Amino acid sequence: MKANYSAEERFLLLGFSDWPSLQPVLFALVLLCYLLTLTGNSALVLLAVCDPRLHTPVYYFLCHLALVDAGFTTSVVPPLLANLRGPALWLPRSHCTAQLCASLALGSAECVLLAVMAVDRAAAVCRPLRYAGLVSPRLCRTLASASWLSGLTNSVAQTALLAERPLCAPRLLDHFICELPALLKLACGGDGDTTENQMFAARVVILLLPFAVILASCGAVARAVCCMRFSGGRRRAVGTCGSHLTAVCLFYGSAIYTYLQPAQRYKGTGQVRIALLHRGHTCSQPAHLHPQE
Repeated sequence: MKANYSAEERFLLLGFSDWPSLQPVLFALVLLCYLLTLTGNSALVLLAVCDPRLHTPVYYFLCHLALVDAGFTTSVVPPLLANLRGPALWLPRSHCTAQLCASLALGSAECVLLAVMAVDRAAAVCRPLRYAGLVSPRLCRTLASASWLSGLTNSVAQTALLAERPLCAPRLLDHFICELPALLKLACGGDGDTTENQMFAARVVILLLPFAVILASCGAVARAVCCMRFSGGRRRAVGTCGSHLTAVCLFYGSAIYTYLQPAQRYKGTGQVRIALLHRGHTCSQPAHLHPQE
């Protein structure tokens, strides 16, 4: 199959095309979850802003986390809903790149923000008497700004490195959104190994460094809990950190599995899958579904 490189190319998002009968059900379910996510995050931000009793560091960071979650969901779900409404969704490469940049920026910001919240909870448990002086409003603003800036920096770096790689035909994207692993399956030519190693190093930094900070904070909280004499204090400390730790495990577990795979893993079964799908579209689908060369 001959490679074809084009800056004006479009991608066909395959999404859930293998199960067309399930698409209406999935559309309704995803739309419901999306509306609930926006409603819950908006309510949290509104409540924290309007209630003076919630003007504390923990709720300040929760507001930023809610904004990140709402933005990340908005960058991902609308393309998914559009994909579920019809048999095919074509996206220009510029639109695909914009969606990738937004989702990477918000997802990376959440990585750093979860680490910031873990440090905040460790300070509250380990230094309760000095906590108010240590975590000042100015420090909270600085840490929140650093989270957003880190996410944006990682997104720009990853997107720029991906833009250096030409993408081969067929331009069938085996995903329902423009996600980095799916796009890497189509990359070919150029100085591939060097670029992909740089991208992998950037993903390691943005994922594992905050995760190491979270583990260190959890260790500090565990030591502080073991030294507490009263069971009531232990229960409060565990309750304070338990929900955060659950969110961390869910978020980092899926992110590490998705983004820290070697490049060879992306190029293995992915290229075979795309080739088979391309053959199936060529043989059985109308001409308007074929990738445009």
